[in-house]
Amino acid sequence: MITVTAEFRINEGKDAEAVAAIEKLVAAVSANEPGALMYTWHRGLKDAAQVLVYEVYRDDEARQAHRDTPHLAEFQKAFAGGVFDPSTVKIARYERIAAIER
Repeated sequence: MITVTAEFRINEGKDAEAVAAIEKLVAAVSANEPGALMYTWHRGLKDAAQVLVYEVYRDDEARQAHRDTPHLAEFQKAFAGGVFDPSTVKIARYERIAAIER
């Protein structure tokens, strides 16, 4: 399994647009990507503009397939459109060592 985290910020005044873009992307991943085992979005409790995405893929091929989807390309337009701040993006990849799931 491959885990990916992504962090970035929603620009001020763009909350409604951000949530709509996120919900549309998550629905597309759910409907079209069987290799995406978990695709969870979070926002900060103290700073609601801070976003954390936690993604788990079956393997690296599934992760790459996600990166190549038209729905991810569409979502990425929100960065160019000023919904999210591209200068705050931090992406990291991990290999799972141990876990508990309930």
